[in-house]
Amino acid sequence: MKLVIFAHPSFIKHQSMPRYANMLLKGMLQRGHEVEIWSPKDRLYKLVMRGSVKKWLGYIDQYIIFPFEVKSKLRNCGKATLFVFADQALGPWVTLVKNRSHIIHCHDFLALKSALGIISENPTSPTGKLYQNYIRKGFSKGKNFISISKKTQEDLHSLHLGEIESSTVCYNGLNRFFEVLSPMQSRTVLEEKLNILLSGGYILHIGGNQYYKNRKGVIEIYNSWRSKSMQKTPLLLIGSEPSNELTVLHQKSQFKEDIYFITNLSDEYINLAYSGANCLLFPSLDEGFGWPIIEAMASGCPVITTNIPPMTEVGGKAAFYINRRYNDEIVLKKWKVDSANILEKVLSLNSVQHAAVVELSLIQSQKFTAENSLNEIELIYEKVNQIL
Repeated sequence: MKLVIFAHPSFIKHQSMPRYANMLLKGMLQRGHEVEIWSPKDRLYKLVMRGSVKKWLGYIDQYIIFPFEVKSKLRNCGKATLFVFADQALGPWVTLVKNRSHIIHCHDFLALKSALGIISENPTSPTGKLYQNYIRKGFSKGKNFISISKKTQEDLHSLHLGEIESSTVCYNGLNRFFEVLSPMQSRTVLEEKLNILLSGGYILHIGGNQYYKNRKGVIEIYNSWRSKSMQKTPLLLIGSEPSNELTVLHQKSQFKEDIYFITNLSDEYINLAYSGANCLLFPSLDEGFGWPIIEAMASGCPVITTNIPPMTEVGGKAAFYINRRYNDEIVLKKWKVDSANILEKVLSLNSVQHAAVVELSLIQSQKFTAENSLNEIELIYEKVNQIL
């Protein structure tokens, strides 16, 4: 089978999307298929060092120059070629191959739902709304889709403006290797790396400053828990530099000396961070999938996450669940207390209970292997490629 994968340009500097496109490339090559990746080059983008002009030049590279290049390349592509879009956000290019065999991978529709006013926590600028509408009109030209969760599939069906011929859920598979490591050895290595006392364990959160990651909620839960608990377990937030809002919240915390923001931690330490943690606290407001949940489980780390899809799809019966955070003052106060109680419960597990949670987590993680995911994707590709 001949596959052409449309991928985000490297100059945008996404993290998860290039990994996903690369997983598709390597996986399909290993299965004996002919594969190439098409993505825009930074022809104009590289001419300016910074500023809004640079962003707009990048758009010209993506949506004016690149389509001309694609039309030229299409002359050399036979009818048996399957065109794969690694992300529905590449929708503006779908129209180029809408009458040929194609399939679109869908990850999350959070930006589009925000632009439509569905997500009140994340208001969108007027230009942002126009851009998301442009993307929506593009992917709505598509007919065949793979979603990474049932939640994403539901969003696709509610937001697609045309007719969908095929729609399948294929859960993500871990695209990096994770294993259960010794908690004590993991903490020792991290102590030396971070110069933080971690021998007694720690609460872990991994994620960026996107509103839906709810890092603010992580600190709120921690503050509520520490105000009642006899334990003094520190909190590590691994990811982006804290936003101004997070910095203020951190400084106001009575327990700020035990809250640490860890940035620029290389991938080689992430497995150690999971394995050494007492638990992963992941109270996301929304996700397309929720990678940290399954990464933590594969590393033997108990998970506390939100009791809504797709977190419940990924966590299954192995995770501990809390309610979604809302801004209503009365509801928020109760949320903090209830979430802190769940955190106390997980941190107070005895050795037998902890071992049972780890075993259940490992079983759950085996449902999300890269091999299983790629095998399912290959079958879907072959089926779609026979339609035209």
